[in-house]
Amino acid sequence: MTSLIAQEIRLSKRHEEIISQRLMLLQQMQNKLEGQNKEKVSQIQAAEVAFERNRSLLKDIEAAERSLKTRIHPLLPPEVVSLETLYWASVEECIPKWEQFLLGKSPYPIVAVNQNEAENQNETESAVQKEAQR
Repeated sequence: MTSLIAQEIRLSKRHEEIISQRLMLLQQMQNKLEGQNKEKVSQIQAAEVAFERNRSLLKDIEAAERSLKTRIHPLLPPEVVSLETLYWASVEECIPKWEQFLLGKSPYPIVAVNQNEAENQNETESAVQKEAQR
């Protein structure tokens, strides 16, 4: 009987030790969880601050880009704009000729232009000579 009481006392002490260790582990887990939650909140706040900083930097870069574009490309005079428009219209007009040449379906287009200019110049010279003879 004494051995049963001694064994009961030992088991009771062991039970108290296990309960004590369990409470200590639960407290450690709770502390660790709180620390992780604080760290997560801190990281979220840091990410929000970084996001706002990046947005501000992006706005500054866009403003600087607009400023540089206006300095590099100031508004052109109307005459220049008109010439530019005429230039691009002539380029678009010549695209089909060059496209055919690049596809190998027609001769070099500049030769035809030079021949046309030469023909126009010959016609002009002929007309001037006829006027001079009259």
